[in-house]
Amino acid sequence: MRASRLLSMLFLLQSRGRMTAQQLARELEVSVRTVYRDVEALSATGVPLYGDAGHAGGYRLLEGYRTRLTGLTAAEAEALFLSGLPGPAAELGLGGELAAATLKLRAALPASLREHADHLAGRFYLDAPGWYRSAPDVPSLPVVASAVWDRRVIQVTYRRWREPTEVTRRLEPHGLVLKAGTWYVVARCNGVMRTYRVDQIVAATPCDGGFTAEPGFDLVGYWHSYLAEFHRQLYTGHAVIRLSADGVRRMRHLLSAAAVTAVETTGTADTDDWVRARVPIESADQALAEFLRFGSDIEILEPAELREHAARTIRAMAAIYG
Repeated sequence: MRASRLLSMLFLLQSRGRMTAQQLARELEVSVRTVYRDVEALSATGVPLYGDAGHAGGYRLLEGYRTRLTGLTAAEAEALFLSGLPGPAAELGLGGELAAATLKLRAALPASLREHADHLAGRFYLDAPGWYRSAPDVPSLPVVASAVWDRRVIQVTYRRWREPTEVTRRLEPHGLVLKAGTWYVVARCNGVMRTYRVDQIVAATPCDGGFTAEPGFDLVGYWHSYLAEFHRQLYTGHAVIRLSADGVRRMRHLLSAAAVTAVETTGTADTDDWVRARVPIESADQALAEFLRFGSDIEILEPAELREHAARTIRAMAAIYG
């Protein structure tokens, strides 16, 4: 346990530079007294670690000192290789840098860990985009990513679903998110944080001015809140349905994740091995298209308008097929 903590301290100082004992204690979740003892232990092993007193003081490594990555465990080395997504890196214009970094990391690993990493690369491949659709074209992504990194204002022409379909916006981009193969930029526009699909940005031009980030902005926290609100607004109604045993087995491939969860958590046994449940729906048209894929393994009970809509559609289909 202590050996792992000593390596963590070494890597913190190597990556961040000067750090106070209080900062190290917070990062390592130990007491300041423990930090003092660990610093003495590292110095005793020959690590060129120095401490400066005073208001601007702290611990630092000798300029230019770097340690080899011999402190990685097999699982940590595998995780690092697994985390490198060549597709997204290439979209960001970092494909060459990722390849070079991977080679350097592999060369720095001990032989045993290098073998683990090579085994992983030959057995796992991460393909982020979903099925049945080609990867979207994102020509504006490098400009947006550069603006995120440099805290630079950009002016974009954005394509949206409602009129007017193309609008011009000045964005202060705070972060990028890759969700199911689609890039999103979280940006402040007219003082409000909003989310934009990067593949819907028709043109992006850097502006002269920079911007100050939103105080306390947390990209991960914002994204989770955004998803929760998105799903809350997405499902505007409910339907009561009955599913046969075969329908229940097939529902993961035919229903939305929210509807599947509703069936699994609130569904009740009905007659003849059928299950009755109240499920969320986006709209009547969307729900009907989703439900009809079940064929005779589903019955729509409520709302009455949706049931009648289904009946009319089924009668029309029957007429087509005689």
